[in-house]
Amino acid sequence: MPNRDRKTERHTRTKQEIIDAAWDIARSEGLAGLTLRDVAQRVGMRAPSLYSYFASKHAIYDAMFADGFRAFLHEHAALEPAGDTLAELTLICRHFLAFCTADTVRFQLMFQRTIPGFEPSPESYAISLEGLDLLRKRLARLGITDQESLDLFTAIGSGLAAQQIANDPGGTRWTRLADQAMAMFLRQIESGRTP
Repeated sequence: MPNRDRKTERHTRTKQEIIDAAWDIARSEGLAGLTLRDVAQRVGMRAPSLYSYFASKHAIYDAMFADGFRAFLHEHAALEPAGDTLAELTLICRHFLAFCTADTVRFQLMFQRTIPGFEPSPESYAISLEGLDLLRKRLARLGITDQESLDLFTAIGSGLAAQQIANDPGGTRWTRLADQAMAMFLRQIESGRTP
């Protein structure tokens, strides 16, 4: 049996505690309202001590970005196939909208550029690309393989989510349009296919 590396385990747990605290603060103060001092206070340490875990506030945003996409990948991978093409498209769209509207701050960090100067690291961005690749494969199983259709699908989903969050937070004015939007999307795809 290999020996456990308790120091690394503690370091990893503390990093996750910092990320969780950052999410909590961002949810109450907004992403731009996140401060290292507040994060440090929330986890019971002094702000300079955070630097042994994260090099900067943007590094915390980066860890949050990766954390959000890991959660998305976990949930999306658990979706069971729905059967026919329209049902599958609708299932994927509804899931995306539910994920986005469940946590406005997470949506803003993951899918909008709300933090000036923040760019995810290549490692964190790679996690987001895994999500896009998962969607690409799921659409390919439905016979939807071109980039333009993938772009249209993601634009519909993120557009509905953004509208819902901006104009009817907590409601369903835009999310309830998922079924109709996917029916329109499928008609558009089918009209462009060669018999």
